Amino acid sequence: MTYENLDSDLINALLEDGRRSLRSLAEELDVSVTTVSNHLRDLEDEGIIEGYTPRVDYDALGYDVTAVMHLKVEGSALSEVTELLADEPQMVSVYEVTGDYDVLAVGKFKNTDDMNRQIKALLSEAPIRESNTSVVLNAVSENEQFSLGDDDA
Repeated sequence: MTYENLDSDLINALLEDGRRSLRSLAEELDVSVTTVSNHLRDLEDEGIIEGYTPRVDYDALGYDVTAVMHLKVEGSALSEVTELLADEPQMVSVYEVTGDYDVLAVGKFKNTDDMNRQIKALLSEAPIRESNTSVVLNAVSENEQFSLGDDDA
């Protein structure tokens, strides 16, 4: 193997199984354990690999309701609202967006009463002008990552 595509191949191998040992990665990529270790350290230092975390099935834990919230924010309060949302443990994604709304947030809730309570609390606390919430009926694809091509890393 040449080192030309090593970073992409290493990332792709970790996307398949983030718990793999350095030795098994080295064997698959046909390089030394030291080479894998050095490349991993560099990818971590550069912020390309941000961590190694489990993939949790929230439905299996009783978080059956996924809500997508679109929010219009008062004037200069965008940072305040996004920070407030990001601090909520059940918000799994918070985005500043273009278009008709300023913020898009995705949250996981145990039931619609839990969702309703938390959304009402948010609307009463934060300078939000308008909100539109959709409940996800079926998560076709969620929390997916994609493999890198040869020239991506």
